[in-house]
Amino acid sequence: MKLPIFIADAFTARAFRGNPAAVCLLENELDEDMHQKIAREMNLSETAFIRKLHPTDNFAQKNMTSMLTFVTLSGELRARRAEDGIILDFPLYPAHPQDFHEVEDLIKTAIGNTLVQDICYSPDTRKLLIRLSDVYDRSFLENLKVNTENLLQVENTGKVKGLILTLKGEPGGQTQAFDFYSRYFAPWVGVAEDPVTGSAHAVLSSYWSQHLGKKEMHAFQCSRRGGELGISLRPDGRVDITGSAAVVLEGTLTV
Repeated sequence: MKLPIFIADAFTARAFRGNPAAVCLLENELDEDMHQKIAREMNLSETAFIRKLHPTDNFAQKNMTSMLTFVTLSGELRARRAEDGIILDFPLYPAHPQDFHEVEDLIKTAIGNTLVQDICYSPDTRKLLIRLSDVYDRSFLENLKVNTENLLQVENTGKVKGLILTLKGEPGGQTQAFDFYSRYFAPWVGVAEDPVTGSAHAVLSSYWSQHLGKKEMHAFQCSRRGGELGISLRPDGRVDITGSAAVVLEGTLTV
């Protein structure tokens, strides 16, 4: 069996940046064991399998502008094309103030004595948001050594499944201005650090919108690969997250 397969770098217009994902197109359903084998072969944290729900669906259709709905293991994901990239439709997840002492061991293990300005928790996503002090800049966040190996040893009764570090943005000068920066870690689910994380920005969007008083924002995730995201909060309680994508590989998988 020969299957079309692609590797696309999301939330970037440049190859070898952003969040890499393998995308495999299926005419017929494969069993879960084969899904896992292909994912291991591609050796990427995200491997997607796209299968037609209706025989008339056309993988080769060009210049699609209408909404596409993907049925995923995490629920429906809706996407549509725009002039400046692809818009993903996410729920907006609120983050509530978190008592420092309840998560002190986790924070100290992750970032040591780094100054913290605010701590919030998203119960819907089980993500802990840590805002670093405004005395720090983007360079500090990019170079911060985060101890993810020992986080699994910290007792948190399953409450935290993802750790967001975030920092207020800086005014633009000779470089592009961003409203906020972030990094994301999830060793509890096997991801030491994720290059760019759409779901984390569903939490970050809610937090920074309240603190900046803005509905439209521009964000940068400061992983080694880096990624840019456009944020637009909607009146219906959801958030549109916009990003570019660069296809870096196109080929055929033989199984």
